[in-house]
Amino acid sequence: MKQREELRKKLAAKEILVVPGAHDALSARIVERCGFGAVYMTGYGQAASALGRPDIGLLSMTEMLDRARKMVSAVGIPVVADADTGFGNAITLMRTLEEYEAAGVAAIQFEDQVMPKRCGHMAGRKVVPMEQMVGKIKAAVAARRDPDLCIIARTDARTSLGIEEAIRRAQAYEAAGADILFVESVESAEEMALVNESLTKPTLANMVEGGRTPLLPDDELERLGYALVIYPTASTYVVTKALLDLYRQLAQDRTTAGCTDKMVVFSEFNSLVGLEDYREAEDLYVVE
Repeated sequence: MKQREELRKKLAAKEILVVPGAHDALSARIVERCGFGAVYMTGYGQAASALGRPDIGLLSMTEMLDRARKMVSAVGIPVVADADTGFGNAITLMRTLEEYEAAGVAAIQFEDQVMPKRCGHMAGRKVVPMEQMVGKIKAAVAARRDPDLCIIARTDARTSLGIEEAIRRAQAYEAAGADILFVESVESAEEMALVNESLTKPTLANMVEGGRTPLLPDDELERLGYALVIYPTASTYVVTKALLDLYRQLAQDRTTAGCTDKMVVFSEFNSLVGLEDYREAEDLYVVE
């Protein structure tokens, strides 16, 4: 699959790969329209947009799979997809990988939290024994059919067990066959540097606005050794702020006339969602 090959090539490049988060298929199309080389299917944003609920493991595997499938079908760039804990033990995780792979994602992310999981910057996260996660990564490698599909191993051990334990786990997940290592919730640039000095495979930086990790520019993250950076929450927060402003103004003014300067125009939106492509198909194939 060309998107997986494309992602592998981008990870091998010297320049850091910037992967904005998307909370639904429309935001994924906007990421692609703005010229980014990949998009991240954020679990945080899926919980918010699909349920209006927090990222605490409320979405099932089939619900997350449906979101992944829709996002892949909406864009031509690689989709990096959050798969939480794999939604069970190592055997359950194997099916999760098989289904996500069939859906067309370019990379799938698993974390070492207990179920139900929490967002990686929330308090109260607990992790499974390292050996259990090692077994899960090995199971994912065994279940993978396309060797170009990237397996991302995330550890949430930093917050409760410290940076040394988090790095020890990442090294074990690397040895188990993970393609990308994700040490969540590091708390300083010094810790970021230590993570990258300790691992040989590509590493992922997570920039969460208001989270535990300092927000550093992409070029600084590249200098520290990261191969890719995700921005999982930004689209959800920006859309939430825009809708709060819109509906508060509508309630006050009793019209949206004063909000049109904050909106895309009708024709631009139709272009973004590909209306013209469907019109051309109708001209070619629809017979009245």
